[in-house]
Amino acid sequence: MTSAGGFIKAIESGSKHLVIKRFTFRYPEQKLKFVGDGYQFDPKRGVGIAGYRGRHILMHDKCTGCQLCAIACEGIAEAIGMVKVDESWKQNKKGIMPQIDYGKCVFCGLCVDACPFYALFMTNDYELSAFTKEHLIYTPAQLAIKPKYQGDVEIVIDDRGATHG
Repeated sequence: MTSAGGFIKAIESGSKHLVIKRFTFRYPEQKLKFVGDGYQFDPKRGVGIAGYRGRHILMHDKCTGCQLCAIACEGIAEAIGMVKVDESWKQNKKGIMPQIDYGKCVFCGLCVDACPFYALFMTNDYELSAFTKEHLIYTPAQLAIKPKYQGDVEIVIDDRGATHG
């Protein structure tokens, strides 16, 4: 009797999904349509601003080399390492900036929360595939490049961070 009841429950569960619209995408033919900003943190209100958690963008002119992003990442994924940069910035006397290993990153957003200078935030760019592990390590120069979007999405950078227009 119990095996027949289990069989009937399985048939009911499976038949429900025949009429429900598919939730997954057939990637790469179908891709996400971006609506809203990437994930950011507002320290004045002390809350995270919802958004997709994709590739990071680093604002070189705002980064002070304080290493708070790397410290926030230490106990989670250890994906952020501080590296010496060639360029000198007035606000970054140490001359170091974050480098992110996306092979280790879990996209938790704690590094964005930890940055008090709005120098680091996450975008909606989720396509980060690579053929080798070395290509998943993004240097500060690579992190400064805005992601290229298909369609009507454009990144607008202001004093508060970035928004998509």
